[in-house]
Formats: sequence, structure tokens, C-alpha cells
Amino acid sequence: MSLVIKVPPVGESISEVTLSQWIKKDGDYVEMDEIIAELESDKATFELTAEKAGTLKTIAKEGDTLEIGAPVCSIEGGGSPAASKPAAEAAPKVEVQSPATKVEETKGKTYAAGAPSPAAAKILAEKGIDSAVVNGTGVGGRLTKEDALNAAPPAKSESAAPKAAPAAAKAIAGARDERREKMSSLRKTVARRLVAVKNETAMLTTFNEVDMQPIMELRAKYKDKFKEKHGVGLGFMSFFTKAVCEALKDFPSVNARIEGEEIVYNNFADISIAVSAPKGLVVPVIRNAESMSLAEIEATVVELAVKARDSKLTIEEMSGGTFTITNGGVFGSMMSTPIINAPQSAILGMHNIVERPVALNGQVVIRPIMYVALSYDHRIIDGRESVGFLVRVKQLLEDPARLLLGV
Repeated sequence: MSLVIKVPPVGESISEVTLSQWIKKDGDYVEMDEIIAELESDKATFELTAEKAGTLKTIAKEGDTLEIGAPVCSIEGGGSPAASKPAAEAAPKVEVQSPATKVEETKGKTYAAGAPSPAAAKILAEKGIDSAVVNGTGVGGRLTKEDALNAAPPAKSESAAPKAAPAAAKAIAGARDERREKMSSLRKTVARRLVAVKNETAMLTTFNEVDMQPIMELRAKYKDKFKEKHGVGLGFMSFFTKAVCEALKDFPSVNARIEGEEIVYNNFADISIAVSAPKGLVVPVIRNAESMSLAEIEATVVELAVKARDSKLTIEEMSGGTFTITNGGVFGSMMSTPIINAPQSAILGMHNIVERPVALNGQVVIRPIMYVALSYDHRIIDGRESVGFLVRVKQLLEDPARLLLGV
């Protein structure tokens, strides 16, 4: 009995998926609940499992875009793996002509009127003589061997100039291969959303710099005890997340969004963290980050990053978010203008830390400096609020005690 497996519903907003990879091949025996394929939507990757044991018969191909409910494959029969192995294909039949048949065909061609015999054809070819210009003396005007031997090659015209050899093509060093690859659903969605944000928002970016020495000294002093107690490392992301949550309390419009003709303000901070995954950029969310400790934020960041790397993030873990933090510094970026993660109204960009000469108390000193950038939607966030928000983040990072005291 055959069972057709269809694309299951994977989310309210998802109408189609892409068959990214077959885990099992056509004709393989599969067990019930065994993973047989990977489906990719514009938000996440999902696993398709066998709904019964049997032989897999694929219907869709890798790279196909399938609507929800479309057939993907079927499971035939059941039983043991040995019973599911396909029978060997019959060897293709090869027609073998008998020598007599070949002779008859050759004879029919050779003894046609005006055609040279095999021996005559060989001689004419060696002399470079066209058989059409030789008169045959055989039966029906057939060219005989004697005719070919007696035939003289055509005289060369003295005026005929030798043909110039074609110019050799100029060799081009290096490979010039091209490779085409179909865009994944995730990549197409990212591209579409980024273009929409640029076209539909009044996006501006403001910059500032942060002296990272206080945080670096704090980390160096307590990182071993922190990891021993909480089981996670003490990174920069937890400090930036806490600083952002505090600054959002002072500037609520940065944590808001536009819906139609209304502004929706959030009294919570769901912080989206941009993560570079193998299949593209994903943005999982830290829920209610304003109520988390540094250790809880670090643990959540590690958990989400591992899931992103393994393509295990769910729709719920990437949905929502009121503000985004992206860290281009891990790739060596000095400065950038990050694009807003719609429908949010702002995004904070972190960058690499570089030792720079700065003026401090009338003296030039070397300090570890990070440039930060805030891109924001000017329709909802004014310049005063955007600059004030970034200055508040700077103050909290340069004096980490403020994060504990809330001042």
C-alpha cells in the first residue's frame, strides 16, 4: 500500500517551502519517523520524516518550491529492507547485425551506378581526387580500381595563392568558469525585506564611539569566576544588551513600531541578535531581555547561536523582536550603517575594537575604542532621541556600575 507524504503546515505566515536536500534517496528503505528530507522556508529549515516504514519513492526534486500540502514523496509497501531493494534492471537489448547483412548493405551501396568500389574510393582519397570528376568504365558507369589508378590529380593553378593559416587565438591565463546557483528561500526573503526597508522607511544612521577599557578590565577580573559559577563565558553581547534595555526605558520611541497610522509602544524589550548562519542571516530573539541577568543573557545567546549554526531555530524563536543588535566587529568591520530589521524602528551596530589615541583629562592616551552605529526610522524617531539613545548606551558601557545601579 502506498502512502503519499505532503508538505506539512509549518507556520501561519508560510505558504511555500523549498526542498533543500534529500537525506534518503529514491528506492531506499526507510523506517517510520526517520528523517528523509530537509524543507527550507523563508524563516527556518524543517525536517520531513517518514510517516511509515517502506520504500521511498521521490516525487519532488531538490530545489523545487512546493506549496503547503503539495506531494513530496510516497512510501511504498513495508516489510524488511531486503524486500524493498529494487530488482536489477534488465540489460538493454543490442541488435547485432550478421556479417551477411553488412555485406549486403555495403554491396548495395558499392555497386550503385557511378559509385566507386571500396578499392577505388581508397585510391581516389589518397590522391585527393573527387570521384565526381572521374569517368567510370565499369557496369552502369561504376568506378573501378583501374579507373582510380589511371586518374590524374587536378593541376594546381599557379595563380592560386596559398591560404593563410588562421591566426591562433590569444591564450587567456587563468580559469574563467561560471557557476549558477538558485537563491534559497531564506536568501530571497532577506533580499526582498532589505530592499523594502530601504524603500519604505526614512532611514538615517548616527555614530558614536565607546571606550571599552572599563568593560575589558571588568571581564578580565571576573571572567573566570563568572564562568565557574554560571557555566558560560562573559562576553560583550550581554553588556550591550543590558545597556540597550536600560536606554530603551528612557527613549521608548526607539522600542516602538509603526502599524498603519498608529505607533505601537512596547513596555518590554525583546532583543533580536543578528547571527550569521550557514544558509544566511538569521535573527533569533531574546525574550524579555530587560528582566535577565548578564549570565542569563549569555546563556541564551549561546543557545540561539548553536541552534542557528545547526539550522535548528524554530519560527517562534525568530518571530517578533522590538530592537536588534548586530555585531560586525567579529568579522573585522570598523564602521557600517546597518539596515533596520522591519517592522522594528532601530538597530544598533557593534564593530571591532581598535587601540586609538584619545584625549583624556588633557592627556593623549591609548584606549581600546569601538565605533557604534544606530540606524533608525526618522518617521518615528527624531534626531534628538536617536542621539540621546546612543549617548545613553555609551555612558552605561563606559561606566558598567550604572548597569547594576540603574543610574
